[in-house]
Amino acid sequence: MPEPGEVVDFHVRLAPRPAAGEALLAGMDELGITASVVVAGGLVRPEVLSRQLRDGGFVSGDIDNASVLSLAETSGGRLLPCYFGNPHGGLAAYREAGSRYVGLELSPAVHGIRLDAPVVADFVSVAGELGHWVYVVCINRPGCDVPALADLAAQHPEVTFVLGHLGYGNIDFHGLGLVAGRPNVVVETSGGYSSVLAFAVAELGSDRVLFGSEHPLQHPRVELTKVEVLDLPPAQRAAVLGGNARRLLMGRPDESRN
Repeated sequence: MPEPGEVVDFHVRLAPRPAAGEALLAGMDELGITASVVVAGGLVRPEVLSRQLRDGGFVSGDIDNASVLSLAETSGGRLLPCYFGNPHGGLAAYREAGSRYVGLELSPAVHGIRLDAPVVADFVSVAGELGHWVYVVCINRPGCDVPALADLAAQHPEVTFVLGHLGYGNIDFHGLGLVAGRPNVVVETSGGYSSVLAFAVAELGSDRVLFGSEHPLQHPRVELTKVEVLDLPPAQRAAVLGGNARRLLMGRPDESRN
């Protein structure tokens, strides 16, 4: 568990090969990142994913959560494994193995499942039983978008949801406004413009913003710079860069506000 004042990258993709873990840890050392929440990557090539975002489509194959867990367990606590849920038949596997992970990701962008689908509610219910937060990547498609996440959060107030990438696209001021009234939704910083990040801090509060990089698609230095240029007060900066993640990872999302 990271200590107070340390930097936590809340969203990292990790390919299922040992060299990926070694390279990630070396990069974290270079940038002063203490811990990273890691989730399986490599399920779909970026060029395929980008086509799915435009034209529709999904993948349904198995995700190598086990390799991510194995790499995390040999990292000395620096890599914290998040379970990538597969709504195409993967609920039993999550229920069985979920206690070994720190949280759950669901991705309409990858799997094409609407957030109002019964299977998503089932995954969220298991997450609640395990004490997990749920990280969601929204896309601009009915039932898979930020309004759908806001509705899902309203239906499960006992679960904390993490809205990835500051919403959809890189300028989703509207999406942040939609979740502002959902206290069980926090946001992760990767991808959005610095102006959107500033808006998130102002409208949601610095206690509801988590630093994330989306490594390896984005270099963590870029996302760290985005936080730095806001010139936040020290307490808010510390909360965004690691304090909020530490609190969420310890299961106390509603601790003191910043």
